[in-house]
Amino acid sequence: METIILFAPLVGALIAGFGWRLISEAGAQWVATSLVGLSCLLSWIVFLGHDGQLEQIQILRWIESGSLATDWAIRLDRLTAIMLIVINTVSFLVHLYSFGYMAHDENFRPGESYRPRFFAYLSFFTFAMLTLVTADNLVQMFFGWEGVGVASYLLIGFYFRKPSANAAAMKAFVVNRVGDFGFALGIFALYYLVDSIQFSDIFAAAPQIARLELEFIGLQFDAVEIVAVLLFVGAMGKSAQLLLHTWLPDAMEGPTPVSALIHAATMVTAGVFLVCRMSPILEFAPDAKTIIVFIGATTAFFAATVGLVQTDIKRVIAYSTCSQLGYMFVAAGSGVYSAAMFHLFTHAFFKALLFLGAGSVIHAMHHEQDMRNYGGLRKKIPYTYWAMMIGTLAITGVGIPLTHIGFAGFLSKDAIIESAWAGGGEYAFWLLVIAAAMTSFYSWRLIFLTFHGKPRGDQHTHDHAHESPGTMLVPLGVLSLGAVLAGMIWYSPFFGDHARVNQFFGIPSAHDSVEGADGHAEGVAGATEELAEGDLEHAAEAVTEDAVAEDGHGAGHDDHAVAGVAAPGEGAIYMAPENHVMDEAHHAPVWVKVSPFVAMLSGLLLAWAMYIRDPEAPGRLARNQRPLYNFLLNKWYFDELYDFVFVRPAQAIGRFFWKRGDGSVIDGGINGVAMGVVPFFTRLAGRAQSGYVFTYAFAMVLGLALILTWMTLAGGAE
Repeated sequence: METIILFAPLVGALIAGFGWRLISEAGAQWVATSLVGLSCLLSWIVFLGHDGQLEQIQILRWIESGSLATDWAIRLDRLTAIMLIVINTVSFLVHLYSFGYMAHDENFRPGESYRPRFFAYLSFFTFAMLTLVTADNLVQMFFGWEGVGVASYLLIGFYFRKPSANAAAMKAFVVNRVGDFGFALGIFALYYLVDSIQFSDIFAAAPQIARLELEFIGLQFDAVEIVAVLLFVGAMGKSAQLLLHTWLPDAMEGPTPVSALIHAATMVTAGVFLVCRMSPILEFAPDAKTIIVFIGATTAFFAATVGLVQTDIKRVIAYSTCSQLGYMFVAAGSGVYSAAMFHLFTHAFFKALLFLGAGSVIHAMHHEQDMRNYGGLRKKIPYTYWAMMIGTLAITGVGIPLTHIGFAGFLSKDAIIESAWAGGGEYAFWLLVIAAAMTSFYSWRLIFLTFHGKPRGDQHTHDHAHESPGTMLVPLGVLSLGAVLAGMIWYSPFFGDHARVNQFFGIPSAHDSVEGADGHAEGVAGATEELAEGDLEHAAEAVTEDAVAEDGHGAGHDDHAVAGVAAPGEGAIYMAPENHVMDEAHHAPVWVKVSPFVAMLSGLLLAWAMYIRDPEAPGRLARNQRPLYNFLLNKWYFDELYDFVFVRPAQAIGRFFWKRGDGSVIDGGINGVAMGVVPFFTRLAGRAQSGYVFTYAFAMVLGLALILTWMTLAGGAE
């Protein structure tokens, strides 16, 4: 079953891409969509029936060189099962949605075939992402990692006749190569340290790696910290974190279904998945976790500020994605990996819903994307309106405070903010709360500008606005259910009682508190003996294998659940024995638990006051605060900064080597020899060719004289 889940999208991509002439364009669309739908169905069966225990499924032997053994195998645990349903569910709905959205595309000539290629790219993207999340080793993961990069390049640049689309595709590809270089260095470092790239071997060796050092440019560094930072650099690129985020908004140049697929559930979440997968390494790297928290919180704040002033409906949602990914990294950096995966899970539903809803609006408005030209569409496209309302309620975190009743984002985002308070520090906590208020503001701003108020822009376009076809509305309905129910249904397994979370993620737990206490005593005694003998490695193993189960206090639970301490790799995620962040988050003060709701409400009220009560207020504010407005509108000038620091110097170096190196040295040298040296000796030789017999006779006599002189002198010397 798992093999079918992995390879069905690849088969669909091959048939749609190369066999569409035999089965027609419509046949190619149906084949690709049906095979992804099959993967989706089987993924839900696997997810609902999975017991949390690790299962390794061998497929084939792949790369073997010396001690490097890289088999193609499926690593099926809870992390994999979560990602399977996220990827395949969103991908299937995007495929179905594309039937209507891509039916008539003005970017292609009449009669030009583009739909089979589009569906083939979507299915290939899905296969690459499935390869990434099912990988049992780092090389296999890197193969899927790069496959996703290639597929995203093809999809972002799908409108190949548009220079802006080609530039955006190239930008995404190049920026991700920077992050991928860091990821590759992390893989090399782990192979150097462990002599293996298998996850099981790396996780088992994590305590030993934590005691090693690496030397670089004459300095000593903790090996585990270096590895963790390098892996996070790879995650930064793929998940568009600050400094490597600039490609994400430009990816909007691709068709809207592509934006939903890339930004909701697949490519951008790969970095979060990588960090959670490598939790056994991160738990021994506190400095790296601090960096992750700082970058994540800053990204969440930065992207939220930029989203406040964007006017392109897709770019608003794109910056929202960037911000929400920052939330996930804060949770992972705080050590609550289950909360990061919880928000990744719920985010897939409401972000895909928002993107596909935006696509429905764009479809109704004849591909107009500027929200300033919308307004009054609530009655024109009511189904789309209510779908986007549900997505907005989910992303802004609407729910009943101090309960587990609310839309998906209410539960998962609150879990992250509480985790940030418990383990991320004040900087992360307050930036996330402020970002939550901004998220509410720009999300409701989008709703008010698009669906409320008076129609703006072209009146003819407004008059002919109409609801999307059924193939586009059905995915909106399915995603709406997920945006409403996903948080409430799966809150307990992801962020509830500690023992319940351990069970869900397959982390071994102690049977009861008595056995846990006995185990703790034995573990401490064993560790003491090993330390007395100077054996650090076995001391760590004694603590790992026999450590006491800590009290896990779930929110709203009176019982003292016992969470056993597992060794790294025993379970889909790993939380060190001293990691009590999730338990402390459950006991956060009331003001901490209520702060996200207050932030959401303040953003909603401010958006209502500025875009419904007084629509002229935003214009006045922009004029009064022109420097700040331009700063945010230009995205903190990161593109201009990178252009000044990297692009222009690179172009200057290129021009130097082109004009001086290639032009002056290479071409000049060749031309100088061909046009200067050779003609000079040619002219000299030409003068010797006089055509007179006596000249040649004189040359012969002179030559003979020289030969005789040399022989005489040489013979005399001997």
